[in-house]
Amino acid sequence: MKISLEKRLTPSTFMLVAVPLVSVLLALLVGAVFLVMNGNNPIEVYTMLISSAFTTSYGLTESIVKAIPLMLAGLGVSLAFRMQLWNIGAEGQLYMGAVAATWVALTFPQLPSVIMIPFMLLMGFFAGAIWGLLPAIPRAYLKVNETITTLLLNYVAILWADYLVYGPWKDPEGFNFPLTPQFVPAAILPSLGQSRIHLGLLFAIIAAVILYILIGHTKWGYEVRVIGESPAAARYAGMNIKKNICLVMLISGGLAGIAGMSEVSGIAGRLQHGLSPGYGYTAIIVAWLARLHPASLALVSFLFGGLLVGGYAIQLMGIPAAIVNMLQGLILFFVLGGQILTNYNIKISLKNKENTPKEVG
Repeated sequence: MKISLEKRLTPSTFMLVAVPLVSVLLALLVGAVFLVMNGNNPIEVYTMLISSAFTTSYGLTESIVKAIPLMLAGLGVSLAFRMQLWNIGAEGQLYMGAVAATWVALTFPQLPSVIMIPFMLLMGFFAGAIWGLLPAIPRAYLKVNETITTLLLNYVAILWADYLVYGPWKDPEGFNFPLTPQFVPAAILPSLGQSRIHLGLLFAIIAAVILYILIGHTKWGYEVRVIGESPAAARYAGMNIKKNICLVMLISGGLAGIAGMSEVSGIAGRLQHGLSPGYGYTAIIVAWLARLHPASLALVSFLFGGLLVGGYAIQLMGIPAAIVNMLQGLILFFVLGGQILTNYNIKISLKNKENTPKEVG
């Protein structure tokens, strides 16, 4: 008996829908096993997690708040993933965007809001873009694995932000806590009513629309898709792969940088230690579960935002919020495993007495 994989010319629509759903269900099932092993009732835990995030006005608004950085960073990594570039550095790019936005707020406090917010947005994008470009250059010209370099740069960015909040930018009136002075009102993103939903939501929606148009309806988007599917074919067609690697990673990092800017300006109101609870890493799972589609990213980001909100709520039951991180990891594991069934047919061949292969499935 011989088992082989045969690439599908066109992935099955059913599999495209079923694999993400089954992946989530399997992750919840495996998570339930761990909960039972620790003496918890998984039905009660999951009910608490879901109800706290999606059945109250506070839970819904907070889920949207958490979805904003997830969506922006998810859009960034999804663009890189389309070209088979493994940008694992969205967390660091997010922090660099937050640092750059904070620099604007602290250096130019006299600016009016109509200038301050666009300036912070521009610098946030620029800082994240540069942080995405750094690993792109050795990847394009020296074939250096970008998975390792983007991951390592996360720690550089996070520790750089820590240095600033523990050192030169530390608030002298902050009771020795690692945070900067509070931003002036002009540097705070406007919010919706009395909720914490801020202008970053609009940034995310606009970015999704622009990315959808660029990828699906422009020559450059076509090049990105072709390079991702077959670099050899792209090279034969005369496409500039090196330039596109740098450009894609630059935009990818810039979007994550905007996520950092929106978080520091829309939520925290200052740069502080532990600004992100891992949005950049969670964005990787969000991007794959949404199958790299900008429209799907909005929905998946909201669901994962609710998962984070529910994670805080289940602590009232004596269960650590880290269970959410475990579920996220399980979802990613099953989603990536499910890609095999989506993109390949499994062929099983049996040999008869004459040793002639006979295909059976």
